[in-house]
Amino acid sequence: MTVLLVIIIVALLGITFWQMSKMFKLSKPVNSNDTQVADNKDNQTQGKLMLAFVVFLYLFMFYSFWEYSRFYLPEAASEHGTDYDQLMFISLALIMFVQIITQGLLHWFSYKYKGEKNKKALFYADNDKLEFIWTIIPVIVLAGLIIYGLFSWNDIMNVEETEDTLVVEIYAYQFDWRARYAGEDKTLGKANVRFIEGVNQLGLDESDPYGKDDIIVNELHLPKGRPVLFKFRSQDVLHSAYFPFFRSQMNVVPGMITQFGFTPTTTTKEMRKSEYMVDKVENINEIRDERSKELVANGEMELEDYEFDYYLLCNKICGASHYNMQMKIVVEEEEDYNEWIKKQQTFQELTAQN
Repeated sequence: MTVLLVIIIVALLGITFWQMSKMFKLSKPVNSNDTQVADNKDNQTQGKLMLAFVVFLYLFMFYSFWEYSRFYLPEAASEHGTDYDQLMFISLALIMFVQIITQGLLHWFSYKYKGEKNKKALFYADNDKLEFIWTIIPVIVLAGLIIYGLFSWNDIMNVEETEDTLVVEIYAYQFDWRARYAGEDKTLGKANVRFIEGVNQLGLDESDPYGKDDIIVNELHLPKGRPVLFKFRSQDVLHSAYFPFFRSQMNVVPGMITQFGFTPTTTTKEMRKSEYMVDKVENINEIRDERSKELVANGEMELEDYEFDYYLLCNKICGASHYNMQMKIVVEEEEDYNEWIKKQQTFQELTAQN
């Protein structure tokens, strides 16, 4: 019933505005120019409006870049992230350069060559030289961007497994993540969702000796400066492992293993001390302090101060609690990582307790 009333009201408003436009038309002086054909005055007005619009467009664009640049992510925290950001900014610079020139010329010519009485437009069918120029230049530029992108892509996807490479399995399920590290044998044991039972949440094959020293955690720790190869599995639906500060993302597909890798370059502590993050955390905590005053006034608990941490997020809408899919990532020095990994419980120890 409510929807029907809204439709009726909208229809009545439309009819009202239509009738008002007819009244304004009838109220015009008899000697007014009512023709639908544009005259010199109309063309002058439209030409100036075209110039005014493009000036406004550029001013608004530059203002937006300046004002909202604080929402950019800080410098990448992975080796390949620098190339990734550079490729993005090169692409953006080329797009803006072409856009400024083409839109500027379009609006300037709309003003300069506006219609005037007794002026005839010059027309010719084609120009081979111009067509060659505006075809070959985009081809060369796009080819360069694509080749650059392919090299960056290969660096991320084709991680060479050496003795120094840390192999970590990331396991996704509604609505959480788990990470699995190889033990002293440096080999991940076999796993299959059909083996999931009780404490064996990741479906490790208990008959596989390589899996006995595997370590399963719900907080991902990574050593700075060491190549990491991630292997992804999904228990149920399509998820997407998103590492925003490391400029990496990979779909996690049920029934198959996907992978990529990167080398962390900035520890969590170092990122917290960066100028970008200090300003951001300070701004967030100011907002939280104001919110806490309202909560305390209503007899509720105040909010804790925010502290930055890296997080692994799910970038696919995978269900009702999709927003809960996040896992804390700690990037630390090699010595700290080694100390942490030694304290973790192996799969064999976990099953022995149950």
